[in-house]
Amino acid sequence: MSAKYPMPATCPVCRERLEVTGLACPGCGTRLEGRFLPNEFATLPPEQLEFLRLFVKARGNLKEVERVLGVSYPTVRARLEQLLRVLGYEAAPDLSQARQAVLDALERGEITPEEAAARLRALGQR
Repeated sequence: MSAKYPMPATCPVCRERLEVTGLACPGCGTRLEGRFLPNEFATLPPEQLEFLRLFVKARGNLKEVERVLGVSYPTVRARLEQLLRVLGYEAAPDLSQARQAVLDALERGEITPEEAAARLRALGQR
């Protein structure tokens, strides 16, 4: 059996998104050709796919993800927000960007946790 590699999502030449045009059964050798739409998880960049796997293993517990990755809670939240945007699940990108700006400022030590919490609460009331 030959080695299996992760499916590339973008063309190495022009960076356009690749489309799936063939499938094969390893058992009987049946081959299908056409234009197939992969699910949204199949085209995630490797680092976001690994984050998603960890998030699922941690059963959505962001504190556990924080512990395993050894990063701050705001960083974990930011990575989750980024993943949601990439998957197209983010309903209000402008609000998400505002939240991200608050989390970034907190991470850099420019604002206190209390100030960050107040700003995030205010964003939630929009």
